[in-house]
Amino acid sequence: MLTIDHASVTFKTDDGRTVHALDRVSLDIPDSGFVVALGASGCGKSTLLNAIAGFLPLSSGTIALNGRPVAEPGADRGVVFQKDTLLPWKNVIDNVALGLKFSGVSRAEQTRRCEDLLDVVGLSDFARAFPYELSGGMRQRVGIARALAADPDTLLMDEPFGALDSLTREQMQEFLVSVWARTGKRVFFITHSVEEALFLGTHVIVMSPRPGRIVARFDLDFVRRFAQTGDSRAIKTSAEFNSLREEIRALLHGAHELRSVTQ
Repeated sequence: MLTIDHASVTFKTDDGRTVHALDRVSLDIPDSGFVVALGASGCGKSTLLNAIAGFLPLSSGTIALNGRPVAEPGADRGVVFQKDTLLPWKNVIDNVALGLKFSGVSRAEQTRRCEDLLDVVGLSDFARAFPYELSGGMRQRVGIARALAADPDTLLMDEPFGALDSLTREQMQEFLVSVWARTGKRVFFITHSVEEALFLGTHVIVMSPRPGRIVARFDLDFVRRFAQTGDSRAIKTSAEFNSLREEIRALLHGAHELRSVTQ
């Protein structure tokens, strides 16, 4: 279990202003849970992700992963950002192996793990290609493979598909579901897209404008339906999906009261 208990973050800007970014956020993410955070820019979504990653200290509250306090970055949490952050002078397999190399894993073991992961993300034929030879979606697949290389307990994803065109974005959503279903990883995912959140999340949280608080939570099963059927169109055109999409849009445009919905 990833447990966030009354997490708050306050910091000072370079010009001396005090910013209250996150306010008493509590959230439990179980094994194989896929939590998606929605909210306006500046609502604390990325602040929360950075705190879970160990990049940013809390001002108050706690975050624990499987009972161990999170105080710094660790191999039990893999991070994927909106920009792929691949090293352009390294080929695909060496980019995927980067964290393993720094961890002292043998070259033979690096190769074995990375070849397995490239098979998972469908890029076995591009192991020796360089980032400039890949499409945006393929580069993000490499980034996901790199985040998975150390076999983390939890995958943290900060708008990883935000810069992609709509068709590639849909393809990457379906690809991510296949990886999640195959690996069983716990995922915390940030997006501005209500439709993306509904399609991917076993749980969707809606956050208020700064200071960020959770004002609504939806427990869903659309992603599990897709993992079983592979029919995204039937899910996204269903009355239930569209009703929830409009309800969440309304929340994003001004609701500030905590509520919980189970599908």
